[in-house]
Amino acid sequence: MGKESLVMGVSRIKTITIAALLLVNAFFAAVIVVDTADDARIGRQAIENACAVLRSGGISIDPDDIVTKSPITTMRTVRVDEAEAMIAQAVLGQTRMTDLGVIYMYENDERGTAEFYSAGDFEIRLNDGAITSESGPPRAAVQGILRDMGLETASLTVALVDGNETVTVVAAYKGANIFNCTTDFIFSDGSLRTIKGRYVTGIEPAEDSAEIMQVGTALLGFLAWVRGGSAECSHIESVEAGYQHSVSGSFGEGAISPAWLITADSGRYIVDDATGEIWPMA
Repeated sequence: MGKESLVMGVSRIKTITIAALLLVNAFFAAVIVVDTADDARIGRQAIENACAVLRSGGISIDPDDIVTKSPITTMRTVRVDEAEAMIAQAVLGQTRMTDLGVIYMYENDERGTAEFYSAGDFEIRLNDGAITSESGPPRAAVQGILRDMGLETASLTVALVDGNETVTVVAAYKGANIFNCTTDFIFSDGSLRTIKGRYVTGIEPAEDSAEIMQVGTALLGFLAWVRGGSAECSHIESVEAGYQHSVSGSFGEGAISPAWLITADSGRYIVDDATGEIWPMA
């Protein structure tokens, strides 16, 4: 009996311990939920306060038109030769590569040529008829090419530019746009003739990784910039959190860092999250 009592006692202790641990976990889970809700409420209030200040300064804005994403932190970028070859071959097929220093050239006599620069800029020129409307409407054709290229994009627009149907895509990283990395697919007379723009590959964690700040800081900085006479603006259509790409080395070393894209009635503007610097986006 003594041994059975001891076993039952140990079992009861284990049960009580497990129950206590479950209660503790439930408590901390509740705390996390409350803290998250409080953070969301505080963040929303900060956005509404910033919007109220902008409206008092003559710029209308709806808090619901502000899109924030998390986490957005500074990332290091490096040039990846294999990625360039994959992009070229997705359009040109089998190619021969020529190393011209900071420029790599890929050629296919029947389809065209591609040039890649160390900063991530590139241009592919296709021969007439290499890719035609038989491959599908421009939008569908571009989506297929992007899959073959292995590039992540988060937005795609179609417009008539200088008489040519042009599909423009914005590069992205984990769903967030890299605002100053766009690529144009230019169609002429039913054929894709040119692909040019900037891409980003080889994205790695940075040693000094800064996380994006509250949007209110960017909005108040933009208001001061407008009031200082740098631009005219009476209405902000949207504000989006994302990245900007910069190059720091001659071999393609660089970074994508947190930034805000403000789309207003007078144009689009990038706000550097770290410095507050603002410049119009073409």
